Amino acid sequence: MKDTAGRRTERGRLVLVSHKLPVTIEKTGGGFSATRSTGGLATGISSLTMAASSVWIGYAGVPADGLTSPQKRQLDEMLRKEHGCINVALSGQDFQLYYNGFSNNTLWPLFHYFQVYTSYSRETWQGYYNVNRKFAEAVLKHAKPQDTIWIHDYQLMLLPGMIREKWPEATIGFFLHIPFPSHELFRLLPCRQELLDGLLGADLVGFHTWSYARHFLSSVLRLCGIENTFGRMERNGRAVQVDVFPMGIDAQRFARVDPVGEADAGHKLAGWFGDMRLVISIDRLDYTKGLLQRLQAWERFLENEPRWHGKVTLLVLAVPTRTRIPLYRQSKDDFERAVGRING
Repeated sequence: MKDTAGRRTERGRLVLVSHKLPVTIEKTGGGFSATRSTGGLATGISSLTMAASSVWIGYAGVPADGLTSPQKRQLDEMLRKEHGCINVALSGQDFQLYYNGFSNNTLWPLFHYFQVYTSYSRETWQGYYNVNRKFAEAVLKHAKPQDTIWIHDYQLMLLPGMIREKWPEATIGFFLHIPFPSHELFRLLPCRQELLDGLLGADLVGFHTWSYARHFLSSVLRLCGIENTFGRMERNGRAVQVDVFPMGIDAQRFARVDPVGEADAGHKLAGWFGDMRLVISIDRLDYTKGLLQRLQAWERFLENEPRWHGKVTLLVLAVPTRTRIPLYRQSKDDFERAVGRING
């Protein structure tokens, strides 16, 4: 069915696309098992009620070059039937170049204003491009032109443009889960034009805050020469809307937390720390979270306020992350040394 303007009006599926699938895969004696992931993106989007006709496309976290053909078929079938997911097969080399390399050694530090940690190489950029192309092939194979395709985060910034090349009439949304930097920083990337072309393949580009959206619009104006009106611009005869969608938590889900279990946890903490005042910090062990600076501030507080010694404790729950990247291993070492020094 089409409307009077000749556009498709069929109601298609919602196709979610992200770097990783919302499940964690483990090899078992007879095959594979899957549990729900605890990552930020998967947790945030889990608030969305997935309809039976929806599908999630992403990487299962198991390198394809470490599996036999029967294992690949078994993994793909389990993901599709039990979780409504499609696995994008990546090799260990793909993952190293695309994720540990360009995504987290180039885009992540630069977009968080740590340009001193930003590295760029043609090899990792090519790996990033190749993996985005593999994702595009997976979407084109498993989605339909009338589906709504919703792409997530900095690992897939080229993907909207790649899909648009093949399906000019597709409905594509993109949401960036991290900051978008100012134009002065973004233009440091040799591949800046390619990344903007990729994002502008979407119909709707979303950000957490207005400042991120403003930085993106500024980069589009300065690098592509495209002006906008209230976040709306024209690209190759097609409208692209930029908007802000602050991402929150599933408040109803947290409201259902068992108060008995919550009380038990409180009793345990009281047993460990007694009458001490307790300050709790929870984060991934990532240099962009300011954990080391938080410890330094705590150390300064204890130096300046000796009357609080023995009366207050800082409990830091820091979850290791991206441990294959040297900078993250160094951050973990610095963090542990600071904890030991302060405790001593």
